[in-house]
Amino acid sequence: MTSGKNRLQGIFSKKILLSIFLMMIPLLTFASSGSVPSLGPVRIEFILFGLVLLGVALFHKHTFWVALTGLTVILTFKLIFDPGFHFFEHMFGELPLREQFLDKEMRQGEWGIILNLLGLLLGFAILSKIFEESRVPDILPNYLPDDWKGPFLLLVFIFIMSAFLDNIAAALIGGTIALVVFKNKVHIGYLAAIVAASNSGGAGSVVGDTTTTIMWIDGVSAFDVLHAFIASIFAFAFFAWFGSHQQDKYQVIQKNSVTDVKIDWLRILVVGMILVGAILSNILYDMPALGVWIAILLGALIIKIPWKEVPGSILGTIFLLCLVMCASMMPVEELPNASWGTAFALGFLSSVFDNIPLTKLCLDQGHYDWGMLAYAVGFGGSMVWFGSSAGVAITNKFPEGRNVVKWIKNGWHVAVAYVIGFFALYLILGWNPTDNKEHKIINCPVPGCPMANHTEDLLPPGTVGFNELTFPK
Repeated sequence: MTSGKNRLQGIFSKKILLSIFLMMIPLLTFASSGSVPSLGPVRIEFILFGLVLLGVALFHKHTFWVALTGLTVILTFKLIFDPGFHFFEHMFGELPLREQFLDKEMRQGEWGIILNLLGLLLGFAILSKIFEESRVPDILPNYLPDDWKGPFLLLVFIFIMSAFLDNIAAALIGGTIALVVFKNKVHIGYLAAIVAASNSGGAGSVVGDTTTTIMWIDGVSAFDVLHAFIASIFAFAFFAWFGSHQQDKYQVIQKNSVTDVKIDWLRILVVGMILVGAILSNILYDMPALGVWIAILLGALIIKIPWKEVPGSILGTIFLLCLVMCASMMPVEELPNASWGTAFALGFLSSVFDNIPLTKLCLDQGHYDWGMLAYAVGFGGSMVWFGSSAGVAITNKFPEGRNVVKWIKNGWHVAVAYVIGFFALYLILGWNPTDNKEHKIINCPVPGCPMANHTEDLLPPGTVGFNELTFPK
């Protein structure tokens, strides 16, 4: 009976999405010959993507089908009506794939990001299960305070861990611990705080988030994103306090009555191998998923790998990949000039629009304060569950978190914390754009740059960028 009901619900949701798409067809008549269809100043792709996001919010029990249908519709639209869109080039770039595999600097297109996210989400699902089976979460209630300070310290642990690991791993390990210490009763507000802790902890580290890693590869110094931690710490203090009290009122930590828990150190070893593999592969090859799966295969030689976690995570993984692909096909070639106001707005945009293409676009523009931008696009995704890969990964364990209304209502402190952290950073350090690979601050055209309206004739001989001007040899 239940399966029949679920089948009817699936058919019903698909019919709604099909109806929405059919209603969009008349809008195509607004296009002039040879141009991409638009409704007034708004390109049709944005309207379709907006409907996909709306569908995710309304049909949270059918997010997979919403995202898959949306990707199919948008891709079909681009292939038929956008003469400048070439799918193969969009996915794989113009260089031979062999060269892109061998040299990370030559990598083009979306294939690297898609493959990396696929490997990370599935690989870290296995990691979190191995960590759970190690029995370490079983002994933690005996060491965490049994009031609101317990969940607060867990968030501190996730924040610190995310500075050195990918935020997906930090969120999943934190979620695994929460499942055990709170007896499978985790408040949605605290769930949002776990995601926010993982995203804020990685915002100031070039190995802590995919967006900061992309900045690093594009020539942004690791020191130029480090000050994002100022914003992250202010934000963390706010949302962690409220989230911890929410969880403490909902379900307190209960001391473990079992005292003879035996830690499986072989599984802890494999967890360490996976995390080290992710870090090394990220630094050396810009593909942390490769290191994750090499470590998993090596780990299979000494422990039994919980492969059953892969089927359970595949739908959530495909959901995120569909949204990333949809976002990458949006015509966002132009953003407002680089400024603190633009960065602030991008934080809210990243809660519904994948932050990876946003970051790539900002790098193409140049002249950003990269630490401020890293905080904005990294932490901003925490405001909605599908705004970051960490949120999507953790809702595979906590499906109740996929209700957008409940996430925003119970996790309101995350949005407020974003604003607090952003303006704390701005008031303390101001707006300080720096160099990346293609853009130097010399003669910067953007208002607010330290060297705006300067010419090279006015600069010290041999100076080539903002860092050299700030720290002359």
